[in-house]
Amino acid sequence: MASHQSGKLGEAEALYRLVLEKAPRHTGALTLLGTLQAQLRNLEEAARLFEISLKVDPLQVNALYNHGIVLEELARFDDAVDSYDRALALAADSPEIFNNRGNALAKLKRFAEAVASYDRAIALKADFPDAHFNRGNALAELKRFGDALESYERAIAIAPGRPEAHLARANMLAELKRYDRAVEAYDRAIALDPGNPTILNNRGNALMQLARRYDALDSYERALALRPDYPEALFNRADALSELGRYEDALKSYAGAVSLNPGLAQAFPYVQGSMACTRLRLCDWAACEETIDRIAERCIAGDKVLVPFGSYMLRDSALLQYHCGRNFVEDQNPASRHPVWQGERYAHDRIRLAYVSFDFREHMVAYQLAGIAEHHDRSRFETTALSLYPKAAGAIQERLRNAFERFVDVGDRGDIDVARLVRELEIDVLVDLMGHTRGARMGIFAQRPAPVQVSFNCPGTTGADYLDYLVADRIVVPPEHHPYFTEKAVYLPDTCQPNDSKRPAAGRAPSRGEAGLPERGFVFCSFNTSYKFRPAVFDVWMRLLLKIEDSVLWLSSGNATVIGNLQSEARARGVDPARLIFARRIDRMEDHLARQGLADLFLDTLPYNAQTTAADALWSGLPVLTCLGGALSGRVAASLLAAAGLPELITRSLEEYEALAISLAQDPGRLRQIKDKLAANRLACPLFDTARFTRHLEAAFEQMCRMHRQGEAPRHFAVAPISTAAAG
Repeated sequence: MASHQSGKLGEAEALYRLVLEKAPRHTGALTLLGTLQAQLRNLEEAARLFEISLKVDPLQVNALYNHGIVLEELARFDDAVDSYDRALALAADSPEIFNNRGNALAKLKRFAEAVASYDRAIALKADFPDAHFNRGNALAELKRFGDALESYERAIAIAPGRPEAHLARANMLAELKRYDRAVEAYDRAIALDPGNPTILNNRGNALMQLARRYDALDSYERALALRPDYPEALFNRADALSELGRYEDALKSYAGAVSLNPGLAQAFPYVQGSMACTRLRLCDWAACEETIDRIAERCIAGDKVLVPFGSYMLRDSALLQYHCGRNFVEDQNPASRHPVWQGERYAHDRIRLAYVSFDFREHMVAYQLAGIAEHHDRSRFETTALSLYPKAAGAIQERLRNAFERFVDVGDRGDIDVARLVRELEIDVLVDLMGHTRGARMGIFAQRPAPVQVSFNCPGTTGADYLDYLVADRIVVPPEHHPYFTEKAVYLPDTCQPNDSKRPAAGRAPSRGEAGLPERGFVFCSFNTSYKFRPAVFDVWMRLLLKIEDSVLWLSSGNATVIGNLQSEARARGVDPARLIFARRIDRMEDHLARQGLADLFLDTLPYNAQTTAADALWSGLPVLTCLGGALSGRVAASLLAAAGLPELITRSLEEYEALAISLAQDPGRLRQIKDKLAANRLACPLFDTARFTRHLEAAFEQMCRMHRQGEAPRHFAVAPISTAAAG
């Protein structure tokens, strides 16, 4: 014993074996030798010695306990639980045995039983940090993140110097969507363990959710400096780089992650889709067309390979968008088994509306919703904005706070906390403005906190059964497309895209020279972002330049690789790359609107149409030519044109699209008539009549509530048009 206790393990082993030569059934020597073999990591031998000892005397608590530890390390978890249970039958007051029993149960994925075992340990020893920490781990596996957080905080209160507890606490705060507090907790963990790349990686993830992309990138870089072969950090770094527009670096980082871990698709199933979408952002079409086909096939087959936003970019397919949404919701935000709203009936004098968005900031959605909120009839509706964005100040935030009756910053609250707030406020209609875009919190809606839940202003189906309705129009969602939507379509009479009638007017128009355009020649333009450009449409554009002498194509400026790739694609089609003009970035919307007057015709994209960009062009007086696609994201521009009174600019094939573009470019009189019509319609057409749009939207909400009160299940329906006078 003395040799063993003093660390002279070889000497102790010799002495134990000497005893056993003389007395093979000496339980003390058998048990101590088993313990020594466990220390030497001779686990099979240790287990054999404990088993012999326990056959001789099955009532040895220490032997049973240590045997359980060895069995657990041998991954014989059921046997370990049995050994711990036998030990507890003899020593029911041992918190250590209950704690280890909980560990074995957790490894068997019997997490609820593990929690009960940890509870017994804590009842015996309240200041037992290991039991609190392990209990937190089991609760986290049960997705009881709030309870897990409390356990980790108790562990930290008892033993504040353990970085793993601070890391676990930070992870739970992130799971609860309390990202600001999570970052603070990661910082405390880093202070205790500055060489831990996992903490830095997870900190980066929280910062990404706060839209602090540069800080997130720095965190990932620090993690990789500590561990260059860290595939998860490389993958996350790639996401951050992509968000920052550094697409070439993002691709390298994705590729590095995959090369380090070819099975990364198991941990990050969306990596292939992310890489394909990044190549599209670079207009690197040749490198991804074949990959896109495989991704689409796998997605439709039910594989989790593509996030929903990517499906709008990859294919003009309502079927693909449907399956992509379904797969993603099932993977990330399945419906809660314990809905927050339990069927209670509300009796409100006014319908209580709540809009949920991460984009109540300097973003197009904020301007669209501000106009609606200002026009809501407060005698019939009580309006609430639930802002997921970190609290910020600015002109648009001030406008929104004045427009809504209640503006609540909930970005630092978890999904369940926000859902409970919705229930406490007795919201009748909860409106999602995000779909699956950056900053979305579909998990709030998955809790079913409101009797009626609506998807509005999103580019496709959410794929979520807990969203009852989709605000649509008959162009973006024709009745034959109903099978591709989990939501029921609610048809507004004009268009389903809101537009703010208070948007700024165009500023001073620059000269062609100031805008970088040639002094003469027809100007085609497309100010869509680069990921919306695809080869089939680009083919048409290049044929237009070849057909229309001295014409140019005016595009938004991208990074150097995007510009270079587009110039190469033009050259490959026989077009001088100099005929592609890249507009410099302008900060003021008034100036951007003003320069659009220099263009002659806006060419829309497919499969992903211009949306707000198309509305901007029409507002500035620039006609938009579109081709009607096969999915919602490819049909929005047609909806806008119809509402602007310009259905003649909607084509139904790329051949018709090309022919009409040539005709308009060759017939200045006809194009002038269209521009004059647009100028005359702009202030009177439904597209920019925010009051009319709001009245139609309110009629939709009222019908939803009426059907709910009458016990009707959600169904497709149409809102009848109202007169302009009634809208006023």
